[in-house]
Amino acid sequence: MSLFSPVTLGDLTLPNRIVMAPLTRTRAGADGVPGPLVAEHYAQRASLGLIVAEGTYPSAESRSYPGQPGLVTAEQQEGWRGVADAVHARGGRIVVQLMNGGRVSHTDITGTDRIVAPSAIAVSGEAHTADGKKPYPVPHALTEAEIGDVVAEFVAAARRAVDAGLDGVEVHSANGYLLHQFLAPGSNRREDAWGGSPENRARLTVEVARAVAAEIGAGRVGVRISPAHNIQDALETDPADVEATYSHLAESLQPLGLAYLSVLHADPAGEFVQGLRKRFGGPLMVNTGFAQVTTREEAAGYVADGVADVVAVGRAVMANPDLPARWAGGHPENPLDPTTSYGTGPEGYTDYPTLDGN
Repeated sequence: MSLFSPVTLGDLTLPNRIVMAPLTRTRAGADGVPGPLVAEHYAQRASLGLIVAEGTYPSAESRSYPGQPGLVTAEQQEGWRGVADAVHARGGRIVVQLMNGGRVSHTDITGTDRIVAPSAIAVSGEAHTADGKKPYPVPHALTEAEIGDVVAEFVAAARRAVDAGLDGVEVHSANGYLLHQFLAPGSNRREDAWGGSPENRARLTVEVARAVAAEIGAGRVGVRISPAHNIQDALETDPADVEATYSHLAESLQPLGLAYLSVLHADPAGEFVQGLRKRFGGPLMVNTGFAQVTTREEAAGYVADGVADVVAVGRAVMANPDLPARWAGGHPENPLDPTTSYGTGPEGYTDYPTLDGN
């Protein structure tokens, strides 16, 4: 297999195996509506095999960052329609990542009277609010009835995504956000059916994936996980527990027939990730994580060696809208300017040049 060969992920047919990783870029304004600037950013990257658009909140209570887009209101849905149309006009494919931030937020960001989590334990550090940094508040521990509401919010957002013309959704169960907070024993101290055992802690991710797949079709749904990433206090430090939790999760997702499982892990070729791949039984997307930039050689090796079906790439895609052409031709890459990664305007967002100078 080649990095530049076609591949099918569920209902999605990709012309190459380079995927744009979901990247928070805070360009959707106070109202969470992705506008023409966001549409142009993604359209510029339409030559990638697949775009996984940034973490998008399914309810006001689940928003984590100022400038983050949502899929809650009719206006937000129409904004995403503009994004989908722009990407499709250039021959691309795009799914949106659905992300409930849980306790990684602040009421100044959500505009609600609380933030939520599996347990009433605040995450350490400070939230980046519009008024500056503020300590994360102690979250409200979701009741069982409220957990059902969370599932319903994911389903409603997925329906909005597909109705807006997007090609599918990725369920975000990684990087310390709400679904990962349920998975991780460091953040989930519940003693009911949603906590305690690995099976109970994996339950919410499975329920969300199942419900979303039932709503829009399993072939349009992926799930992203980051086992033992130990970020944002979603601590998973016992290797045996990590193995048990994620093995159960992968086995529980297998019957659903999802489009893919995306695993963020430093060792994609290792026994752990490859074991999850076998248990899941479907296409595997790998991403080496925040600390390690994925190079062309590494990405090509993962595919050629059969480690993964597709490779998610972050920083190189941010700086190189035409990354597939650069990698296919062995051309040099634009360097990333990290000082412009987050913002409100085009600088560092839509102004990186392509090989033809545009």
